[in-house]
Amino acid sequence: MMSTIARDELAGKVVDVPRITQEQKRLNHEKIVNAAGAGFRLRGIDGIGIEELMKSAGMTHGGFYNHFASKDDLALEVLHQGFADSLEALDAIREAHPRSARAALHDMVDGYVNAEHRDHPEIGCASAALVSDVGRHGAAAQAEYRRGLDGYFATITDMLLDRARQSGTELTPAEAREHAVALFSQMVGALVLSRAIADAAPDLSDEVLTVNRRRLKKL
Repeated sequence: MMSTIARDELAGKVVDVPRITQEQKRLNHEKIVNAAGAGFRLRGIDGIGIEELMKSAGMTHGGFYNHFASKDDLALEVLHQGFADSLEALDAIREAHPRSARAALHDMVDGYVNAEHRDHPEIGCASAALVSDVGRHGAAAQAEYRRGLDGYFATITDMLLDRARQSGTELTPAEAREHAVALFSQMVGALVLSRAIADAAPDLSDEVLTVNRRRLKKL
């Protein structure tokens, strides 16, 4: 590893101070975002502090400010990265069903509205895990969340238009957009409701998922 020479003026000694390479800095940044992504999804943005986040990332508290000016800045990047990852996964679903938009839509619903996603918010979509937090964290967080929603709405609109073309059904872009907003809103709502009662009423939680999954695949 490269190093710089720092002079200890009081002791009159020369000390080697390790220099972090740009690649290592990038990796550390990624570790912080990943640790925060899991922590924020599981416990909320206000439910976990910087010191604990940095410890889970394998770093010290002081190192945080080499990457972010504040916890709010970190939250914005978590939101951005979370939606980017989810939309990338949605693109992969579309690519897996090149000849059937209907199958892609069903795959999307099945992958989102299910017990595993409910039980593991720390690795799930930011859209449901952080929906309440965003409303309390100001305009910047809401703007980042809005960009993620726009991505979902646009992609699902395209999927619905593809399905209409493949089935010979008439559907205008405005109608497809309306269906897309309703569909994704129901997906998020179903997941949030199922999580809210998962421990107290597991059977009802499962029912919420099952009923909504079935209904969503009829839209």
